[in-house]
Amino acid sequence: MRTVEQTLEEILNLAAEHFRVPRTQLSPDDDFFKTLRIDSLQALELLTRLEQHFGVELPDYEFQGVTDFRTLADRIQARL
Repeated sequence: MRTVEQTLEEILNLAAEHFRVPRTQLSPDDDFFKTLRIDSLQALELLTRLEQHFGVELPDYEFQGVTDFRTLADRIQARL
C-alpha cells in the first residue's frame, strides 16, 4: 500500500509531465492553478488523468475548493 507521500510524489510527477513543466518547479503546497497557470477545465483534465492513474473516482464535491497538491493527495489517498 502506498503512503500519502508516495501518492503526493506521483501526483507532482504526473502534473509536471501533463503540463510539460520541470518537476523541480512544483512543491506539495503550491496552488496548482497559479503554479501551472491552468484554468478549471485544465484542472479537470488533470483530475481525470489522476483518477485513471490511481484507479479511483473523486466526486466533484470532494474536489471543490482543492487548490494545492498536498490536499489533492490526501483526497486521493482516502479513496485508495
